[in-house]
Amino acid sequence: MDALKAIGAIELYHLRYFIVVAEELNINRAAEKLQMAQPPLSQQIQMLEKRLDVKLFDRKNNRILQLTQAGATFLVEARSMLANLERAAIKTQQIDRGKIGHLTIGFTSAMMNGVLPNILLNFRHKYPEIELILKEENSFFHLQKLRDRTIDTIFTYRESGLEKERDLAELILCQESLMAILPERHPLASKLTLTISDLKNEEFIMPDRAIVPGLSAQIYKLCLQAEFTPKVAQSAIFMVTILGLVAGGIGISILPSSVRNLHRTGVVYRPIRGEIATSQLTIVWRCHESSKILEQFLEIAQATAMN
Repeated sequence: MDALKAIGAIELYHLRYFIVVAEELNINRAAEKLQMAQPPLSQQIQMLEKRLDVKLFDRKNNRILQLTQAGATFLVEARSMLANLERAAIKTQQIDRGKIGHLTIGFTSAMMNGVLPNILLNFRHKYPEIELILKEENSFFHLQKLRDRTIDTIFTYRESGLEKERDLAELILCQESLMAILPERHPLASKLTLTISDLKNEEFIMPDRAIVPGLSAQIYKLCLQAEFTPKVAQSAIFMVTILGLVAGGIGISILPSSVRNLHRTGVVYRPIRGEIATSQLTIVWRCHESSKILEQFLEIAQATAMN
C-alpha cells in the first residue's frame, strides 16, 4: 500500500529529471541539459527519494553522484515506463487518426461476386496497417451484431424499410442489374433478352430469404408486378449452389449480374428488360459512429463503387 501511495505521488517530470541526473551523474550538467537551475532540480530529486522512501544516489559531494543499487534498478524501470507511455501515446494518436486499428465487416457470400473484393483491395492498399476482420453470415444476424457493436459495418442488398431505422445509416453503393439464369438447353435460352412475364410458368431456384432478404424480396416484387407469384422449386444459400441447381435442370433463377463472375458451365445468362430489374448494393453502419477508420472505409467503398 505504501508503494502505491508513492506511485500516486510521483509525476512524469520526476522520472524525466531522475533519468537525466542518473545519466549525467552530475547535478550541474543535468540542470544545463534540462535547461533549469540546479537548486530546484536537486529539490525535485530529493522529493522523489522521499516519496519512494529510498536513497537513489550516493552523494560524494554536491556535484559528483553515484547510483545506488536501488537507483540503478529504478533507472531501468523509469526508462521502461516512459518508453511504454510514449508508445501508448503514439498508438492512441494513430488509432484516433485512422492509421492503425481494425474494422469488422459483415457480408454474405453473394457480395464477393461483385464490387466488395475491389473495395477490400483498395482499402488495404491505402491503409495496410489497418486489420480488416471479415464475417460471413446472413443479413439478419449481421443487423443484430451491428446493433450489438460486434460488427462495424455490413454489406447487404437493400431492404425496404431500412431507411426508417433511426439507429442505422445506409449508403447505396451501386445498382446492379438482375439477370435470368437458365439451363443452357432451356427453350428461353434462344432469346437474347427476357421479360419477367416470360418466366411466369417456370419453377424458381430462389436465394434463401434468411440469408439475402433484400434480394429475395426484390425478385418477389418483380414477379408480383408482372402479376404472378414465383413457383419455388428450391431455395439455396450460396450463389454457386443456385447455379449448380439451374445447370441440373431443377429450375431457373434471377440473380445479380455479378454472378457471371463465377463462370458456371451449363447455364446461360439473359438480361431482363425494364429499368426496375435491378438490385441495390448497400453498406450499413451505426448512426453517429465516430470511428475515423470507418469514415475512411466508407470513402473508399463509395469511390470504388463509382468507378
